[in-house]
This record gives sequence, structure tokens and C-alpha cells, in this order.
Amino acid sequence: MMRVDSHQHFWRYTPQDYPWISAEMGVLKQDLLPDMLQPTLQRHDMQSAILVQARSSAAETRWLLEIAEQTDFVRAVTGWLELSSPELQKDLEAISHPLLRGFRHQVQDELSPAQWLADTAVNRGLRQLQQQEYVYEILVTHRHLSEAVEFAGRHDSYFLVLDHCGKPDLSLGAAHWKRQIAPLAALKHVSCKISGLLTEPRPAGMSSRDLLPYFDAALEIFGSERLMFGSDWPVCLLAGADENPWDFSERATAALSADEQAAIYGNTARTVYRLQETSYESASAK
Repeated sequence: MMRVDSHQHFWRYTPQDYPWISAEMGVLKQDLLPDMLQPTLQRHDMQSAILVQARSSAAETRWLLEIAEQTDFVRAVTGWLELSSPELQKDLEAISHPLLRGFRHQVQDELSPAQWLADTAVNRGLRQLQQQEYVYEILVTHRHLSEAVEFAGRHDSYFLVLDHCGKPDLSLGAAHWKRQIAPLAALKHVSCKISGLLTEPRPAGMSSRDLLPYFDAALEIFGSERLMFGSDWPVCLLAGADENPWDFSERATAALSADEQAAIYGNTARTVYRLQETSYESASAK
């Protein structure tokens, strides 16, 4: 079985290119590149990865595609283009690449995420992406999940993926988050990345073990066939040396069936992002 880490980033750090990296995120203020991640993937038996944009830049997307070409374990890229551009089709043709499987915008960083999700030009652009079978990843926080539901409901022609469980408000508990997320889970073209939970703000005294009910809720409403593991490396480094997403996910999935684990650790991502196994992985699965 191809085991897939469905979400990580690489960058050459400059403050002007990554303004979202705040003063409290010192560990991220450095070049973070494939050779730094690969030993961790190998240690956790992850053969494949999906590389995701970290800034609103077509130039970054082209650079990520170059990395994917040169890096054996990167099997797909989620990039960025200006969805509202009247030149979107021309831009898509210019950036077309066999490993470019989807797009994302950091909606959470917009002055008005709700307004962006409702924007006519943005929605026209997303329809265009879906017609060409590009995945779209939705990056919002718990504050705009209701608008994300409306957005996703308008775009059911191809796969949508909710990043980082929709960034729940951990102070309100898993049951509250489950109610928030249920309308998205009811849309069968929407999958969810089990990622980012370790770095969401926590109430005092909350441990990583206290986050397991969020995984259980996601499993109940999405089903394993619409969940995928993602490390969110290197952002996951903000959780500290004692916590990491690979160990958290192993605890969360330990009691699941082999089929459920196979879905979360690879099959969902393979389906959504059209990933292909290498001959080595096919042989090792037999």
C-alpha cells in the first residue's frame, strides 16, 4: 500500500514572502526543504507526499513543481492561481503540469473570508477549475465554516478538500465542532484532511490525547473513505519536540480495521489526487 502524507510545505524563507509566519514562529523562519523532511517520512513509513502552496504566488507554484520533478516522494502539488482573474484559462495553460493536481487560496487570511467565498469572480474561477478536474482545497477557520458549506454546495463537479479539519475552536469541544462540520460532511464530494490539530490554540491543560475525540468525530461523519492523513510539516514543528502528527495519527487509528487505515493513510488521497503507485510500492504491498 502506498502510504501518503497528504499535506506539507517547502520554502526558502524571506519575511516578505511569508508574512503569516509571526514572531512566535521562529522555528519556521528558515529554509525548509525536501531533504529535511525525507528522513521523517522514512521513519514513519510514508512513501509519498502531496506538496501544498504556502503563499499566493504562481511563481511559488512553478518552484514547487520543479521540486516535485526532482523529489521521488512528492507525487502531486496543490498550487495557487488568482481564481478571480479574467485571464484564468490562460494562466492555467501556462502553469499546466502533470503533477499539478489542485489549487488552494489562504482564505483564512483574507480581510473578509466570507466575502471572498461569495465573490462572483472567485466562484466563476472555481467552476472553471472543476471543469478541468482540479481539486480545490478549502482553508478556513471555524469562524467561516458555515460560509464554506455554502461555497462547497455550489461546487460539486469535482473533489473539494477541507484542510486541517476546518481549524476547530478547541475551547468549545469536539461535539460543538462536529455540529459545525456535519453540513460539510453531508456533501459527498468533500473530503477532510486530518491535519493541523496539534498546532491549533488549546485551552490550558489540554494534551494531544484530548484531541482524539476530534478524530473520532471526523471518522463518524466523513467515514474513513473521505479522510486523509496530513502532517502539515513544517508547521507541525510549532507543536514542539514532544508532539508530532505521525504519532498522534497512529494513536487515533490504532483500533481501526486494516481497510479503514488504508483509506486514511493512502487510498483517499490516491483517489482524490489521482496518485499512481511506483512499481516498488506495488510489489511491496503483495
